[in-house]
Amino acid sequence: MIETTPVFRLSVDDHVMIAHSLKDPFFGPAQRLHGATLAITATFERQGLDEHGVVMDIGMATEMLSEVLDPLRYQNLDEHPDFLNKLSTTEVVCQHIALRLAEALPEDHQLRALEVAAEEHPRARASARIELEWGTASA
Repeated sequence: MIETTPVFRLSVDDHVMIAHSLKDPFFGPAQRLHGATLAITATFERQGLDEHGVVMDIGMATEMLSEVLDPLRYQNLDEHPDFLNKLSTTEVVCQHIALRLAEALPEDHQLRALEVAAEEHPRARASARIELEWGTASA
C-alpha cells in the first residue's frame, strides 16, 4: 500500500570556520593543528505538513542553526569544552550540532528526524541523523 501522507524535508545552510587537530596517527598530517571551513546543512523531517503547509518556519530553522553554530565559530575545538577528550572529526562535529538542534526544538515540534551534514570540500562530506520522538525534543 502506498503511504498517502508524504514525508517532507526542509533544509537550511550555514557555515562554520574552526581549528582543530586529530591526535591519532590514523589521521596523518591532520594530526597537526589546521583550519577547516565546514558548509553545514541542517535538514528537518516530518510526516505531512503543519497547519501552515510547511515542515517548520524557514526563518526559525535558519536562526536555530546559526545559534547552534555561534559557540563554535572561529574556535579551536581542541580547547572547546564540548570536545575535550574527543577527536573532533567531521562526523563528531555533525553529531554535536544535531544534538544541540534537537535540544533547541520546541516541545510540540512534530518532527520525526533531523540530519546535519557538513561538507569539508566539494568531494567530501559527512552527516549525522537523529530520530526524534513526536512532540518532544528528546533525541
